[in-house]
Amino acid sequence: MDFEGLKSLFRKKSPWVLALEAGGCNGCIIEVAACLTPRYDVERFGILRKPTPRHADILVITGAITHQIKDRVKRIYEQMPEPKYVIAVGACPIKGGMLSDCYNTDTPLDEIIPVDAYVPGCPPKPEAIIDGIIKAIEAIE
Repeated sequence: MDFEGLKSLFRKKSPWVLALEAGGCNGCIIEVAACLTPRYDVERFGILRKPTPRHADILVITGAITHQIKDRVKRIYEQMPEPKYVIAVGACPIKGGMLSDCYNTDTPLDEIIPVDAYVPGCPPKPEAIIDGIIKAIEAIE
């Protein structure tokens, strides 16, 4: 097995996740945080939350993409090492959600950076968020 194969194997075994709240009601980011509680215990899958994009394999984005955060989302995505995966959690990053008609809401997330998995809902249940992360882990090869 070559070096790239080893990196892929270890990333698949213990992916590091960065959760980013773009803007909105914070309902989805609360559900993402609930995934870390003992009831759901997402760490049993080897998933760890990291505070910096330079160490993250998976970017979980919640909230509507606003004009102010659009460039920051691009910058955070560019700072992540390859291979990188993005999960859009909730209705807001997918199509704007309940904030789609607001003056400061920009485009859907997939028009800014590539999105690998979508978790619909307002807010989605922690089980659905965990399922989306597991699907991203399965894509790591």
